Amino acid sequence: MATPALLKFHLDDVGSAAGRAAELADPAARVRTKDKVLTARDYLSAYVLEWTLHHLDLIAHLPCVPRPPAETLAAARCALERIAGDPFPGALSDTDALLIGTGRRAPTAGETAMLGAGALTGWLPLVLG
Repeated sequence: MATPALLKFHLDDVGSAAGRAAELADPAARVRTKDKVLTARDYLSAYVLEWTLHHLDLIAHLPCVPRPPAETLAAARCALERIAGDPFPGALSDTDALLIGTGRRAPTAGETAMLGAGALTGWLPLVLG
C-alpha cells in the first residue's frame, strides 16, 4: 500500500507539470481527450474544476487541513456554472456551490429555497464524467 508521502509527491509532481504545461499552452489550441475536442483553455478549466473537487473530497473530514485557494474555488465554480448553463445563487459560497452542484452534499432547506425551482435545480446534481 502506498504511503501518504508518495501520494503527496505524485500530486506535487503532476501539479507542477500541469502548471508548466498550462503556462506554455496556446489557449486557443485544440486538445483531443476522450473523443472530445476542446480548446486548451477549456481543457485547463475542466482540469481546475476536477482537481478542486478532488481536493475538497480529500479534506472533507479534515477540518485543520488548508482549503483550496479562494481564486481556485471561484474558477472551479465558474466552470461548473458554464457546464450547468446557469449561475448558482450568489449567497452560496463557492465551496457550497461546488459541493451541492456535484452532489457531494445535499442542500439544506434554506439552500434548496435559494436554488428555487429554476432551470438549474432540474440539473442538480451535475454528474461530471
